[in-house]
Amino acid sequence: MSSNPKLQNGWLDIATFAQAKPNVKGVGTGLFKASSEFAHLEKIEFINATIRADNISGLAYYSKIGFVDYSVAKGIPLLDGTRIDRISKKYKVVAP
Repeated sequence: MSSNPKLQNGWLDIATFAQAKPNVKGVGTGLFKASSEFAHLEKIEFINATIRADNISGLAYYSKIGFVDYSVAKGIPLLDGTRIDRISKKYKVVAP
């Protein structure tokens, strides 16, 4: 079911982008709730999130809601050529 060719069947890729300022409480939680409900209905086993290593708040957020690290892609270039690692985290979907 994944459009990401690197993921196995039964995995869903998630990408959440929220405006940093002003910080609106609950946006990430609401988006994740909808995503996890969809994943459950579609019988998805894991949700994948890949976060840049320099996105400290994003890494902390995904860890806080139950994602665990499982892979690191080293030195992926940005448009300006700067190389940044990408950390992939997975979340085991469970029945609500």
